[in-house]
Amino acid sequence: MTDPDTAARRPRDPLVLGVDLGTGGLRTALASAHGRVLAVAKRDLPTRLLPGGGAEQDPEDWWQAVVGTVKELLAGHPDTAPRIKALCFSAQWGGVVPVAADGTPTHPAVIWMDARGARYSRRATGGRITVPGTGYGARRLRTWIARTGGVPTRSGKDPVGQSLWLEHERPEAYAAARWLLDVPEYLTMRASGRAVAARDTAVLRWCTDNRDADTLAWDPRLARMAGLDIAKLPELVPAATLVGPLTARAAGDLGLPAGVQVVAGTGDTTAAALGAGAVRDHDAHLYVGTSAWLSCHVPAKKTSLLDNIASLPAAVPGRYWVATVQDVAGRAVDWLIENVLADPDHPRSAEALDRLTELAAGAPPGAGGVLFAPWLNGERTPVDDPALRGAWFNLSLSTTRADMARAVFEGIALNTRWMLEAVEKFTGRTLGPIRFIGGGATSGLWCQAMADVLDRPIDQIAEPQLANVRGAALLAGVALGEITWQQIPGLVAVDRRYEPNPAHRALYDQAYAALRAHHKGNRDLYRRLNPPAGG
Repeated sequence: MTDPDTAARRPRDPLVLGVDLGTGGLRTALASAHGRVLAVAKRDLPTRLLPGGGAEQDPEDWWQAVVGTVKELLAGHPDTAPRIKALCFSAQWGGVVPVAADGTPTHPAVIWMDARGARYSRRATGGRITVPGTGYGARRLRTWIARTGGVPTRSGKDPVGQSLWLEHERPEAYAAARWLLDVPEYLTMRASGRAVAARDTAVLRWCTDNRDADTLAWDPRLARMAGLDIAKLPELVPAATLVGPLTARAAGDLGLPAGVQVVAGTGDTTAAALGAGAVRDHDAHLYVGTSAWLSCHVPAKKTSLLDNIASLPAAVPGRYWVATVQDVAGRAVDWLIENVLADPDHPRSAEALDRLTELAAGAPPGAGGVLFAPWLNGERTPVDDPALRGAWFNLSLSTTRADMARAVFEGIALNTRWMLEAVEKFTGRTLGPIRFIGGGATSGLWCQAMADVLDRPIDQIAEPQLANVRGAALLAGVALGEITWQQIPGLVAVDRRYEPNPAHRALYDQAYAALRAHHKGNRDLYRRLNPPAGG
């Protein structure tokens, strides 16, 4: 898509490239330093799902997608290259890319979905005296919570479990690695040659003292507790740091001037908040893409172990962001298209989603009583349980395809309500209106379902699927000194507000209670059916 504006025609205005690497694909935006997206190019990316809960991607696929999208943008806008001043990456995070000293990967990327390190995570986080119902060692848990605000997940789905899995199961790749990088850090190094981590992306290793968001540093004691080699961790820098210019090789690959600056990469959650314009305290945004999260900025570090929520250091100076994630959201819609509705010609296309939305709209609110639990890959917030699995339930002989399709959309919204309740308890306030972004927010059906199910006004952000690339561009604008953090809310437009329909309140209250009851009644069964890898 393209949207030339006056910024594209004013030769003095700097331009930036915002790149967002999601699990399913990559987008690159040519944008003004004020976050106005001028043109976008994208590529799909494969994920290898492996036995034992493995999930890997090839970092070379990522880089070739960056190269391809940048060249496509430059071909369409050949006069802009001299005006591009910075490049910033947003990316999926909570994974590990082991690289040699020159940045060459020694193993495929182990991404955020990978749970093969669960048994090593359980060893690292256990103890002789454990907190009942959690498995965490009491002393270790107290230390982690006090210093970081969080704790490594026992599911193995974070850089702690993934690094330990590499060390024990892929020792040659681990030994050859000079650096253990998260995904945004790998992309930053590939472009700049420097192994650095912005402070906001470092925290999921649970090895940083986060009590002061602006001065956090690697903590040797925490690293020892996690079993991580602190010598393999990258240099820490503040968010919005200009790391340096493109290397000659990267500039050549991309067709860009060598003087283009690389901004320290950030996680997709940070970029999404910026791209939604939600940078003030308690301004909430909801993202629905492959996964989903509901977040806002808060002034202090806090933890709720019960709901698997913590506030972690943010890119915004002096602030923390509420960290949540639900493993499967839009991915359930992809799954429905690819495996149930069987549309192999358009498995993840806009046309396939439009047809599915049209089908779902043919069913009444409440989907004829059909309910869908979207836990196709376990869950994280507000319960950290990798054994949970998805299900349609309350089907009958009168159930239609439209009912089943609508139930998927509504089931994701009902699961989001569970997350919203936990976040509102965590922040101590009712949130709203909620800014809605990601691919899910392009659907009017889903926007209204979210408003009705959550009982909150939903603000559909303009071009919601571009929130992450817009956020990366805005971060580059801050790094270049072209804009301030305080200006960001005014730079992001809202297309439409969806108000809750009070006529549907009782219907969705009943459906929500049924989803919670399904979880309570079946969680033990799921654990028996899906025991953790390694016992």
